[in-house]
Amino acid sequence: AVFGDIFMRCLYRMRPYEEVPGSADALHQKWEAKCKEFVSAKHINILKFNKMCRQIIEEFDVLPIKDMKKPRVGIVGEILVKFSPTANNHIVELLEHEGAEAVMPDLIDFMLYCFYNQIYKADHLGTSKKAATVSKLGIKAIELIRLSARKALRASKHFDEQANIYELVKYAEPIVSIGNQTGEGWFLTGEMIELLHNNVPNIVCTQPFGCLPNHVVGKGVIKEL
Repeated sequence: AVFGDIFMRCLYRMRPYEEVPGSADALHQKWEAKCKEFVSAKHINILKFNKMCRQIIEEFDVLPIKDMKKPRVGIVGEILVKFSPTANNHIVELLEHEGAEAVMPDLIDFMLYCFYNQIYKADHLGTSKKAATVSKLGIKAIELIRLSARKALRASKHFDEQANIYELVKYAEPIVSIGNQTGEGWFLTGEMIELLHNNVPNIVCTQPFGCLPNHVVGKGVIKEL
């Protein structure tokens, strides 16, 4: 999941501006093969994992690109439609073809959202304190796993650092209740505000036609945003 989020963050950022057509995809394919080999190994070496995360970001960061600006378009929504090209009619390729840069928030942030919901429910709805404690540890563990990627993104010239789940909570709180946890819940609103803070003023909200909870926290907050 960490590798996948790095690829989306780096590939989508650089491909629309590449000087040599196909160079970003070639770099992606090179590292995708290495990542497949790594995750298929009998034993996982965390030091090698951290090094690979840094190297992927560093190599994408120095990819030759044109000195130009394109409209940045964020993609949020229901988790399947957001991430699956088959479900969203290949929206990333469409945006790039139309002359824009696609910006996709991380998949891992959805996992952190699920953990944080347990903390909120324990604090406000009287659910298990033990589950909340485990969830806090889960958030710390995931952040530890992607720490090397976070540091490399922060040090890069072209990439934005990942969101912090507690920051997303603060972004969403003034607009929707954090108790709104059906489907993508408050998280979807928080992601949209994060995009606005990262100078991504255009947002595509991808949703299944019949998913009412998703429409409430997606289309329902657009006027307020």
